[in-house]
Amino acid sequence: MPEQWTQDKLCTQPQSQDPAMNPSTSLTIGRLAKEAGVGVETVRYYQQRGLLPTPPGNGSYRQYPLVLVDRIRFIKRAQELGFSLDEILELLALDENTDRSSIRQLAAGKIGQIQQKMDDLSRMLATLEQLVTCCANTSDSAPCPIIATLAGPGARQQP
Repeated sequence: MPEQWTQDKLCTQPQSQDPAMNPSTSLTIGRLAKEAGVGVETVRYYQQRGLLPTPPGNGSYRQYPLVLVDRIRFIKRAQELGFSLDEILELLALDENTDRSSIRQLAAGKIGQIQQKMDDLSRMLATLEQLVTCCANTSDSAPCPIIATLAGPGARQQP
């Protein structure tokens, strides 16, 4: 994660970093992307995925409401916590006041997925540590146990 998560950060509502900006201000797609810290392509991709609305054209440029800066930041923070874009779409569809149970269920499910990944990574780490130790203690004339393990049982040895 690019930054440390603290209790204060987790429990605060998304905020625009520039309080001087008028809430009624609209932005071009380039300015929206810059304010949110993403690329224009990301904004367009989020629109294609249904995470952001596509405003109607107003002359030669579309005008985006300033509130979308906070929505993009919400999406990025949710991704940092491991939520997929589909899961984020589900979160965005829920009402933070009336759907708290559903929101908790999504977050609890994510905790379970993260725990499973951590368990898998622990097993992978233990296996690799064992293979490195085995390799360090195997004579140079014997095949490398790391390569032999990766090749699988019955694999032919290189001459």
